This record gives sequence, structure tokens and C-alpha cells, in this order.
Amino acid sequence: MTTVLHPTARRVVVIPARRHSTRLPDKMLLSATGQPMLQHTYEAACGALRADAVVIATDDAEIAAVARRFGAPVAMTSPACPSGTDRVAETVRRLPAADLIVNVQGDEPEIDPAHIDALIALLESDAAAGMATLATPIRTRAMLDDPACVKVTFDERGRALYFSRSPIPYPREWSDGLLSAEPPSFHQHLGIYAYRRELLLRMTALPPSRLEKIERLEQLRVLEAGEPLLVGVVAAAARGVDTPADYAAFVARRLAASS
Repeated sequence: MTTVLHPTARRVVVIPARRHSTRLPDKMLLSATGQPMLQHTYEAACGALRADAVVIATDDAEIAAVARRFGAPVAMTSPACPSGTDRVAETVRRLPAADLIVNVQGDEPEIDPAHIDALIALLESDAAAGMATLATPIRTRAMLDDPACVKVTFDERGRALYFSRSPIPYPREWSDGLLSAEPPSFHQHLGIYAYRRELLLRMTALPPSRLEKIERLEQLRVLEAGEPLLVGVVAAAARGVDTPADYAAFVARRLAASS
């Protein structure tokens, strides 16, 4: 069963939500704040002013049932989808009017709606680009050296040159002043994307590319295909939830804000 309530929406946010997570089982359904984490993400995304609709994409019946209870439209997708991006693409095929799509991960309950708006505006500002993403300055050596922190570098037009788990650019001679430089020397890539419909459907039909397989970063597939990928810079990253400690910290912040 597929329930998509926005067949005429042009700018659509799709939230892929899978059930299984190794580090934090059933994290989409955790409800220590009084509502499921997925609901927090959905309600935050609904705050974006430039989006016409927000849809949850899942292959799990319980996630779908929970999402419908809090009023979200749900697209049921194939369990065979290899990634969240593929889940988004499958959903978009059922939304014939959607031509600009934003992919927001379900484990981003504190996503800033202004970041969604910024991505949409960024992609609409450059008709030649089929994809856009966000980055934020890196100001600590620990983040720069952490392979879990994906780095991005881009040209003067804001088009991505490369994404890597290694520090880029790599300083031949280190100076602590590089971390406080303006404009910033280093940027962390944030895992939120906007796509034009045609590019999203085309990229998910391509096999993983050479660099993508080495770095395990699917956005490199787009660069290797020669497609312009815009990068917008925001002041700070939203805090995603990957581990029990992440979730406990989110719950503490949420409860403190409501007290």
C-alpha cells in the first residue's frame, strides 16, 4: 500500500526511514521524549517554507503505521533498496509533479528547516546544476582528522571539487591558524541533499563509481559522472542520532527545552 497525498507538489522533502540500525536498534521509533524520533524529524522538515510537501519513505510496516498515526504521508518502498537515496528515488517515481527533491535522513530530529530552504534556493539559483548539498566550517583538529567526518572542498562558484574522509585540502605544513582562518580552510560535509528529478533517477540507475567504492561516499558518483554539485555553507550542523549516547543527549536537550 502506498499513500502519497501530494501528487501536484513540485518541491518535495522525502525522509527515508529504515527499521534496522546496528548501533541504535529501532531508533526511528524511540519515544523517550513522548513522541517517536521520526516524528521530530518530520515536524522539523514541515517547518521549511520553500517545500510543498514532506513524505516519509519506508519498507517497514510498523514505521509506516506510526508515521500515519502522527499524520505523515507514507510511501512504501521495496526492501531491496540498497540505500536511502534509492528509497527516495523510488518514492519520486510516484510523484509525477516533483521536480526538486530534498533528502532528509530520518535520524535528524533537530534538522533546521532553514537548511532545507537554503538547499532549495541554492539549486533553483543555478539551472545547470542537478544536485546541491551543505557544509559547515571545521574548527578543530580532531574533526579534521576523523574519517567519520566527511570533508568537502569546492571552487569559487560553490561547486564541489571533491569529498573525502581524509583532510582536504591536505596542509603540507601545518599551522593551527588554518583552523581559525577566514574564509575557512576546511569544511565538513552535511548529509542532506537536494536533487533535480532527472539527475536523481539517473544517478540511482548507475553502478557505484570507482572513487565512491574507495571512499564509500555515494555523492562521488555524481562528480565522477561530470555533474555540477553545488555546496552551500551554513554556520553549524544539526546533531544527528547514530548511537545511544546521541539519543540520550537529544532527549536531554528536548526535555530541557520543554521544561
